[in-house]
Amino acid sequence: MEPASSKTAVDEFGGVDILVNNAGILRDKSFANMETAEIESVLEVHLRGAFYVSQPAFRVMKDNGYGRLVFTSSNAGLFGNFGQANYGAAKAGLVGLANVLAIEGMKYNIKSNVIAPVARTRMTEDLLGPFAEMVDPNQVTPMVVFLCSESNEYTHEIFTAGGGRYGRVFIGTNEGWFAGQGAVPSVEELSEHLDEIRDTTEHIIPSNINDELMLLGQMLAG
Repeated sequence: MEPASSKTAVDEFGGVDILVNNAGILRDKSFANMETAEIESVLEVHLRGAFYVSQPAFRVMKDNGYGRLVFTSSNAGLFGNFGQANYGAAKAGLVGLANVLAIEGMKYNIKSNVIAPVARTRMTEDLLGPFAEMVDPNQVTPMVVFLCSESNEYTHEIFTAGGGRYGRVFIGTNEGWFAGQGAVPSVEELSEHLDEIRDTTEHIIPSNINDELMLLGQMLAG
């Protein structure tokens, strides 16, 4: 697959203000039985496709000082689902891409967000069964339209939408356990502090890697 060109859109509309990466296919199979072609095809469409379409659009948005990007991820990528190793990996990859573009696009007024929809489509109607009738794709539309709108000031976020429910999904980190500056704890010491390591009572939602490094830096500084 070769990188896409934004020339047609620019010639027709004078620019590129909005991009929704929504292309996808399914090649579901248990991981042990999944063939190479089934891995490559899903990664190609979902992840590489988004790269190739987003890059030329991002360049136009950067030059114009404005843009709205929406990446369609999935709860399979965020939380996991049996038989969807290829799909889940691709959808999780889109979150990483969206996060980086949110950071790189910040000073150019480019907002980059992720949508994790639950909706009846040709891909999902057989998987969802009777539940499919309760999750009309039109119920996802308002969230996508808002994220694409000029009034949206949110970026670097993940939103779930489906069946009338709308929420935020986030990746956070806790304070954890600090073994001490220069310390290399034994496995036994580490295991003794696993409750503290895993405690999510208090946490932060980093907006970039520096936020987590600052947390470490505070501990190193005492």
